[in-house]
Amino acid sequence: MSSDPRADWTRWHEGRTASVRAPHGPLSLTATHWLSDYPDGRIPAVPGIWREDGDQVVLTAAAADGLTVDGAPLTGDVRLTADHAPVPRSRVAAGERRLVVLRREGLWAVRDFDPAAPARRAFAGIAATPYDERWAVPGTYRPYGTERRVRVGNADGRERGLGLSGELAFTLGGARHTLQVAEEGDGALWAVFADATSGKDSYRFRFLRPAAPDAGGRVTVDFNRALLPPCAFADHFICPFPPPGNTLPFPVPAGERTVLRL
Repeated sequence: MSSDPRADWTRWHEGRTASVRAPHGPLSLTATHWLSDYPDGRIPAVPGIWREDGDQVVLTAAAADGLTVDGAPLTGDVRLTADHAPVPRSRVAAGERRLVVLRREGLWAVRDFDPAAPARRAFAGIAATPYDERWAVPGTYRPYGTERRVRVGNADGRERGLGLSGELAFTLGGARHTLQVAEEGDGALWAVFADATSGKDSYRFRFLRPAAPDAGGRVTVDFNRALLPPCAFADHFICPFPPPGNTLPFPVPAGERTVLRL
């Protein structure tokens, strides 16, 4: 960080754009295949046979499938767990494609990231409002003590649990507001929110990721860095919708707003 928040924001925006359009960025996701939909283990257009086996997925492949695991050709079986590495370093590859295993609420899926995805070719940038200091305000994080889980809709039409660790309180326009947030592994916070621009001048909801609060719970709430969720870039993500209470009653014309396409 420098002493010039506008310059910092510009670098952040440029970095975000580059990461989104990267070969295995969110634009390259072409499908999320739930294994429960394929009891025979054969996923259309995805090489190999994929089967659930308790806390693992068993992938069976022949040489003709052209799959590699950890960079080595796969012939036979390999056991896989949910892949937490960055997509470019995911264990299973089919040429330039990356096949990523994930698990949600006990269900297994395989995501197919393809650098040749149409959404990546059509990407023209991210519409974002330039930095405005009025949208960066002090806030206070108030943890619940124990995690709370609420059921919320997801972008794929299913309902899933969303873990919430506390509230982020801040003042804007002379009024006090709160957002329910989750605490991430590094201590940073994560909120899913909507506002009066959602579905109109901006995507239907967005993410906010404030840095880790200090020892007194103090943190900067910077809507200049409001993020489009992954499902804004590709339809095959399962982003959660905002939990109850996380729709702000005023417009937030700051941060990332929409995806620009050719």
